[in-house]
Amino acid sequence: MRNRKKTLQVTVEEMRNFSFAYIERYAPSKQQLRTYLLKKYLKANLENIKKQDITDLIDVVLQDLEKTKFINDKFYSESKSRSLIQRGSSVNKIRNYLMTKGINDRYIKETIDKIKEDNSDQDFFSGIKICKKKRIGPARVEDNRALFYKKDIALLARNGFDFETSKRIMDIDKADYMKIIRLL
Repeated sequence: MRNRKKTLQVTVEEMRNFSFAYIERYAPSKQQLRTYLLKKYLKANLENIKKQDITDLIDVVLQDLEKTKFINDKFYSESKSRSLIQRGSSVNKIRNYLMTKGINDRYIKETIDKIKEDNSDQDFFSGIKICKKKRIGPARVEDNRALFYKKDIALLARNGFDFETSKRIMDIDKADYMKIIRLL
């Protein structure tokens, strides 16, 4: 019995060290870190330790890291959304990305509300960035715009933009597009 306890204690310290190294390298969400630790320790096949004990230890380590502010899903949500906005992601794409990373719905809602509060037409400007990056829609040569209209609308839809926003972006005049690009 004493051996088992010692092994669990060593495992906790080891788990903390792995967590710190992973956090330093990737700045993960709580769920990403949990998945990483689970994979690492379930592969390890430690003797005399049950899977339930491992998951309990992971929860303890995660709670400790949260208390000491090494992992913070609210901060993760806000910083990732800023990064995705810089790349031209739509609000829907940001929401889905955060959901896949296991972020709490409350933090996702707060982040999305903050984005909309900062810029009520964020999707429009993100769509313009996508057009510039992919050279589609208003960024195309005038002769080709009508030819590629459906393809460009489809590309915007795949990037999470709704039809009305995509149509607004696609119908923008070249001169207006250039003015907006200079502002971005």
